[in-house]
Amino acid sequence: MAIRSPSLVELHAFLAVARTGSFRKAGEALHVTQAAVSRAVQRLEEQLGLDVVERSGAGVRLTPEGAELRRRTEKHVAALEDAALHLRRTSDRMRLRLSVVPSLGTLWLLPRLEDFRARHREVEIEFRQYTRDDDYLREDVDLWIVLKQGAKQQWPRQVAARYLVGRDIVAVCTPGVAKDIRKPEQLLEKPLLYHSSYRENWTLWTQAVGLALPERWRGTGFDLAINLIEAARAGMGVAVVQKCMVEADLASGRLVTPVPGTASTGRGYYLCRRRALAAHPAVDLFSEWVEEQAAVSEPASPAARPARR
Repeated sequence: MAIRSPSLVELHAFLAVARTGSFRKAGEALHVTQAAVSRAVQRLEEQLGLDVVERSGAGVRLTPEGAELRRRTEKHVAALEDAALHLRRTSDRMRLRLSVVPSLGTLWLLPRLEDFRARHREVEIEFRQYTRDDDYLREDVDLWIVLKQGAKQQWPRQVAARYLVGRDIVAVCTPGVAKDIRKPEQLLEKPLLYHSSYRENWTLWTQAVGLALPERWRGTGFDLAINLIEAARAGMGVAVVQKCMVEADLASGRLVTPVPGTASTGRGYYLCRRRALAAHPAVDLFSEWVEEQAAVSEPASPAARPARR
């Protein structure tokens, strides 16, 4: 069947003029120039072979034919716009905007992410910039995976937070460094590597395994966990790190735990979302998946895993 109806571009321009009574105001409403609206209405009149507006110094008004065209088309064009908006919103609900602590993202999340993609190919993930002191009010992020800064830190009221991984710390080094450690005390004779923001992790770990850390101990500090781990991989010494960060290294034998034992920092990484977030299938799918991954990474009884709050 031959197409006799005008295009939506011309109809949108005409209906905007009909609503506002002005080419200029119609252009502002459509975010185009006044000239573009005028040309679109002119093309519509040429296609129909009749005038739909009357132009004069006093403004613009519809002809009887223009009024009839508006009556017959306005509701249907609005319905098309509503359908497009609904479909776009549905598509947006399958797009997940994620902000993740870089070290955890690189060492723990990304190696697992292909599993999520294979299960949920309909979900599109966009990583957004991580901000250490985020207030969780950003509209460009749906979910955050962030580090709890202190054991007593309280989350803002607008945030629902769920613990994932990262409370437990272990001492790791290369097999070459570990070969001379026959007694736990000998570990402290090796160069000690630490995160410069959490130097106290060494105190927590030695107390947990029954060692006495020298009062004025010295070591090498790193401001990023990924650099601290890389230093341990390079054989620079023994590092106390979050166990979740070195899972792959321990599994492959690249790093070992010369002295067994873990300590809890009371911190760890949390999955955060705004309580006011509307229904969002992609958020729900990812949340379920990442909590499943966390449970595998750090097996715990349901009672031991903090409830959502």
